[in-house]
Amino acid sequence: MTNIISTKDGRLHIYVRQDKYKGKLKSENWVGRTFHNGKQKVISSGTTNLEEAKIILEKWYDDLISGKLEENLDNKENNINNFSENDISNPKSVENEQEIKENTKDETIETSTPNVEEEKKKKLFNIDLSALKNLSSLKDKFSFKKKGTNIEGVEKKKSLSNFKKLFSEKISKANVAGEEIAGVDISEESIKIAQLSKKDSDWILEKISLRLLDKNKTADGIINSKDYVSDELKLAMDNSKIATTNVAISIPVTSAIIRVVTSPLMSDEELQKAIETDSLWENLVQLTDDLNEYSIFHQVISRNNKTNTMEILFVASKLSDVNSYSSIVKKAGLNPVIMDVKCFTLKNAFDNTLKIENKANNALLEIGAEDNYLIIVHDNIPIITDIFLRPNEKEILSQHSANINNTDTESVVRRYSMQLKQALSDYESKYTSKINNIKIVSNLNNIEELIPLFRKNLLNTGLQVFDPLNEIKVPEYNKEKTDIKNRSIYTSVLGLAYRKLDVFGYYKFVTAVKNINLLPNRDALKRQTKMKFLSGFAVKGLVGGIAALYIFLIGFSFFQINSNKNKLVNENNIQQEFNLITAEHKKASKIANDMEKALKLGSMVNSNQTISYRALAQITRSVPQRVQFTNLNYNGTSEIIITGLAFSDQDIINFISNLNGKDLIDQASLKAMNVPTGQDDLQSANNKKGFTILCKLKT
Repeated sequence: MTNIISTKDGRLHIYVRQDKYKGKLKSENWVGRTFHNGKQKVISSGTTNLEEAKIILEKWYDDLISGKLEENLDNKENNINNFSENDISNPKSVENEQEIKENTKDETIETSTPNVEEEKKKKLFNIDLSALKNLSSLKDKFSFKKKGTNIEGVEKKKSLSNFKKLFSEKISKANVAGEEIAGVDISEESIKIAQLSKKDSDWILEKISLRLLDKNKTADGIINSKDYVSDELKLAMDNSKIATTNVAISIPVTSAIIRVVTSPLMSDEELQKAIETDSLWENLVQLTDDLNEYSIFHQVISRNNKTNTMEILFVASKLSDVNSYSSIVKKAGLNPVIMDVKCFTLKNAFDNTLKIENKANNALLEIGAEDNYLIIVHDNIPIITDIFLRPNEKEILSQHSANINNTDTESVVRRYSMQLKQALSDYESKYTSKINNIKIVSNLNNIEELIPLFRKNLLNTGLQVFDPLNEIKVPEYNKEKTDIKNRSIYTSVLGLAYRKLDVFGYYKFVTAVKNINLLPNRDALKRQTKMKFLSGFAVKGLVGGIAALYIFLIGFSFFQINSNKNKLVNENNIQQEFNLITAEHKKASKIANDMEKALKLGSMVNSNQTISYRALAQITRSVPQRVQFTNLNYNGTSEIIITGLAFSDQDIINFISNLNGKDLIDQASLKAMNVPTGQDDLQSANNKKGFTILCKLKT
């Protein structure tokens, strides 16, 4: 068993390393490991004594962080941790990078518990961020920026950077708008194909096709029925009369690994370097299989300069699965340019439904014979909860009929709903935001008959079958194909049809979950499409336009700089005066607020009355965390009326119970409950419930 000791605020890990030679234990000594400048650093102490090893390894760590070993590192780029004995007292250098990687993998496996999936989640979402507190200072220390850079130069660089970003966004948007890509959604029951176009702000359903598959021929799964599915796909494409061969396809959620990981704050260059050396994913994700067996997509969701961390969306799928789905499409004569995960295609279709208000309070739920999961996207962070159903339970749901009272169906729905409630409760507790509505996507023909059963178990949550075609203009020649009872079956294929191959990084300016592409050759496809797009421009006209624009911007910047210099002559004096006035205003405002609060409390309570003072103190101690006051009215004798807001009925019950347990309170009872209706109330309530409690004091 590997014994790991974490020191130096979690940045330096000391553990026992067992060196073996031909299967026999050769030595056992303490080894230090850390993560610095996008690379993993490992070194052996050369001793089995823990106290001696701590001194040696902590000195090595301090020298590494202070930069004393930087010169030594530069001279030995191909060696991970090859330091001389002059730098560290008697440590043995670790010179074999492959050996280090193998040891690291062994340690990860040895420290895993039998419940691997739960441990992975804990590691991913409980990362110790205290080790990152010195990262910003280190980043500045090893920066190669020249000292004494003047403000004027910085402003020019900033303006140039903003211009480049704006230009990239515009050209990316133009390229995305001009692409022709068809969406192809393949399931064990059917093949669906769709192509959309956009005119002004309206989406138009140009082509659509639905072809049912023989369930007996796909009983072993789509991948094991590639020949049959490819032939059917070719027939579906011919029926749809779509001219383009470029298609966007999806893989099931069960074939993908989706995680949001927290990493030390890095620039794009540092991040790319860490990925190329495989050190980033090995430390953050720790997959059980070799990274080379996966096709990986990642994108930075957010960067936090205060905590020196950033959040990265990590999506991966086995290359064997990716190649299998690609081969099905290629065999049908099509060219796959995008491979997304099905849950994100549903989200993409939902995001393009503009008339739905408060999208943040909505979740998507897929109920089907294959996949069952709930997806919530909070600030670009996907939260996906798998709903576990046994094969016989899926069969019970698909065969349910409203005309037959089936207790088995009710039992399955009840267990299903319990998992949904737990997922919603976990989300509400973590983000203090409530999901009010769930949009359902399903390939079950009887989904409308199942929804009433779900509503009985989810009383406070709205449930509706999602219609992805509600805001899409459907021409007359396609109305017959879309005039079906359950139109949610088209959600995934329409989400794919919205996708475009992002060769210029347009979706980098939008959101991460709209840019997922698991195809291993996506970079080559981007380069090919980029060259095709750029060749359509008149090169001379483009160069001339850019040159003229640069000349205009340079002249305008020069004029603007001179103008700003004249305006900022007295800037320092004005700023100082402004700061003084602001400080005085804040101080006066604070005093005024304190006085108003004191006067308000004083008007309600006579501080000379000991009993009333103690009673109010007991009321204060009875307030649960999820309850807040808006008004407290004391009649001066034996009654106090409390008005406030609470997250749930249970919070109000807990508050009343706490009050009745106090010795100075005779009886506390609920006088009234209400849901805030006024505009101001709605803004402050934030999905809370109002209450009024009558509290009688003992006389």
